[in-house]
Amino acid sequence: MRHACFLTVGPARFRIGSDWRAPIDQLRALYSDYPMDEVVPDFTVRLQATSALRRFVRPQVAIAGDFTLPDAVPLPLHHGLLAAEMAMNLQMALGWRRHLLLHASAVSRQGRAVVMTGVSGAGKSTLSALLAERGWRFLGDEFVLLDPETGNIAPFPRPISLKNAAVAAMEHEIDDDSRFGPVLRDTPKGTIRHLRPRTEWIEQMARETRPGLLLFPRFGFPRAVRRMDEAESFVRLTQASTNYVALGERGFDALTGFVRSVPACAIDYATGDEGAELVERLWSETGAGAGDRAAAA
Repeated sequence: MRHACFLTVGPARFRIGSDWRAPIDQLRALYSDYPMDEVVPDFTVRLQATSALRRFVRPQVAIAGDFTLPDAVPLPLHHGLLAAEMAMNLQMALGWRRHLLLHASAVSRQGRAVVMTGVSGAGKSTLSALLAERGWRFLGDEFVLLDPETGNIAPFPRPISLKNAAVAAMEHEIDDDSRFGPVLRDTPKGTIRHLRPRTEWIEQMARETRPGLLLFPRFGFPRAVRRMDEAESFVRLTQASTNYVALGERGFDALTGFVRSVPACAIDYATGDEGAELVERLWSETGAGAGDRAAAA
């Protein structure tokens, strides 16, 4: 690759190469607070032209690397940053084996984490971003990494991928445009803009935390809370994990220990503020926030 950079996020190390300079410059800007030492990578990502001509004429970016999806549709060059992010997600989803991966977001307080998972559009990214701006520590948006041996969560605080209405909502919440990446319009998922985590969250990404609460949020519905038992939580999380089957017995033991150790609820909410208030309430009511009450006392 003509242009390349190295990135370390939590326990994972990436080398991203590109036929074009622009996506690498955008990555360097978005990840400016992350370690970029030239270390032996866990994964290599390549952003390459679909043909020699497509490198110059209406350039198209094909996602390649250690793990690929042969039928992945290439993206236009002005979506090169999105292609890089998607390629990093793909490497983790198909190749990571040190942790049980959950497609989820997470924040923490007093050393205990709230894990939020759901289908695309459920609102977990926006909810984690809102909570992180209101006193919680941000642990990750795309993946939650659960250690099969200890049951701890290893932070993986990548920039938060905000979509469509969530972009304006977080721009209103955060009066600092330098925290945001470029606006990517007309992507397969609409308008996307990345939110860079605070520097302190990145500096703490080697510090693991214990899970304290599991939530299945659903945005755009009347306010409701439903407690979930271990069996339902377990089944839903097997569907939310990208490597549960690959880990075999280790994955089963890790997921069983997780659902047995934390209370779980499904929550519906109509606005971001309502969702954040529900999380705060459940954090207190379920006992996950015991450390908060002890500190207050």
